[in-house]
Amino acid sequence: MAQIPNLDNAPLNLTSLRDQSQKELLNILKNEHGVELRYLSADPIQTECTKVVYLVRPQLEYFVYFVPRRAVVCEKILEEENFHHLLTIEEYPLYVLPVDEDVLSFELDLAYKECQVDGDTSSLWHIAKAIHKLEFSFGLIPNVRAKGKASVRVADILNRMQVEEPVNTSDMGMPEINTLILIDREVDMITPMLTQLTYEGLLDEFLHVNNGSVELDASIMGVQQQEGKKIKVPLNSSDKLFKEIRDLNFEVVGQVLRQKATSMKQDYTEMTTTNQSVSELKDFVKKFNSLPEITRHINLAQHLSTFTSKPSFLGRLDMEHTIVEAQSYDVCFEYIEELIHKQEPLINVLRLLILFSITNSGLPKKNFDYLRREFLHSYGFEHMATLNNLEKAGLFKKQETKSNWFTIKRALQLVVEDADTSNPNDIAYVFSGYAPLSIRLVQQAVRSGWRPIEEILKLLPGPHSETKRVDLRAVHDLTIWQEIQLIVTDGRRSLVLVVFVGGVTFAEISALRFLSAQEGMAYDLIVGTTKTVGGHSLTETFIQSLG
Repeated sequence: MAQIPNLDNAPLNLTSLRDQSQKELLNILKNEHGVELRYLSADPIQTECTKVVYLVRPQLEYFVYFVPRRAVVCEKILEEENFHHLLTIEEYPLYVLPVDEDVLSFELDLAYKECQVDGDTSSLWHIAKAIHKLEFSFGLIPNVRAKGKASVRVADILNRMQVEEPVNTSDMGMPEINTLILIDREVDMITPMLTQLTYEGLLDEFLHVNNGSVELDASIMGVQQQEGKKIKVPLNSSDKLFKEIRDLNFEVVGQVLRQKATSMKQDYTEMTTTNQSVSELKDFVKKFNSLPEITRHINLAQHLSTFTSKPSFLGRLDMEHTIVEAQSYDVCFEYIEELIHKQEPLINVLRLLILFSITNSGLPKKNFDYLRREFLHSYGFEHMATLNNLEKAGLFKKQETKSNWFTIKRALQLVVEDADTSNPNDIAYVFSGYAPLSIRLVQQAVRSGWRPIEEILKLLPGPHSETKRVDLRAVHDLTIWQEIQLIVTDGRRSLVLVVFVGGVTFAEISALRFLSAQEGMAYDLIVGTTKTVGGHSLTETFIQSLG
């Protein structure tokens, strides 16, 4: 069972990125004879090796490799602790990690909170550097569209990097990526606060997907001899069945798994009751090899069903849709008030508070003060710092202006009545009736740029920009520029890289895959993100206790 995703079918040659990163790591190790590579931990070191290499920070002597670049603050601390003179400090420039065929991660877990609360924008340089590094492999990206303060800043840094360290377009040939779309998480914090309803999205909601795997009790996966132990289950496109069902609405997944299990049972019956040719037996064995995958996902789906069948889960879904529809303020307020008084799980309450606040552009002072006070009474005054963080990020605040959510929702058709989850014809299937705002923006940016929705963009947080980038030294003919604008010459569809500054949910990735698969779509879509996130992990970054 593959532990890392197979990248052979990726629309870009992502295998070369992985190989390059591995080569750089091996070069580091080759330069040091007789080294031992270790994870940094508090455990005592027991080794006869005279040199120890850490990829973060050292505990004994010797060599520290910062990933992806040196940090002045860390070096300052090492100086203050009188360790600096004992160390050789280098960098391992791992800016981009292909986590699946169509997903690139910059592994910046706290980027959103750092930008919005701490005022630390260093992650934006890292994002621009990662994209610029891609350009050295796949060519200068000619079209850049950005929405949101951080995204526009990344686009500016990227342009500055091209001036300071230009990609030589004359040597590269045609660029493989036609357009870069940068979307701030701040622009759409509604989507991650909703419960994801795709198979992979629900796995993240309840089991918390981390680096392409989930960790759960062995008994859930039917491994009885290891009962009580935790096992890791990989989840990526190397698992062919998972690749097929990961983006489906969970309502459909049980039916698909049932059909596959029934088909295999029929094949087995046929094989044991009739004479089979060698080629027919070979075909059956090939099918039989998929049995572990089917068993694995039946176990996972069955485990998820124990959560999704609960009345509390269904009630929460109804409330999320009521908040998004923005029609029953008092009902929503009372529901959240009741959750607080019942001391429901902290993060569940915070997600609904954030959703309620954003769709209303904040809460009237009387309601804000009341919910804030009740929250602190229920969960403890040590969470004052948590609420302050949310307020600083604009996620839970007092209402200062009238909400424009109804206008945005209607203009972008975000609520789709009677969404078909079995045979979807719209991205709204990923939330059973709500189309992610971020992906509606991507739809528009891919189709015709920002101009047709300029007035709507002004209602959303942050500025927007749209620029054309080309090395004029390498382009002497208008026809070459037109070729760059259109399509890769060998018949493949042009590529659009969609980068989420602050994180992307699995449901949004599923919606992008759905768009990319549509007939008439002129582009393949690749996702870049600071980190794959969910409402739970994103909200968790804001939690801070006093004392």
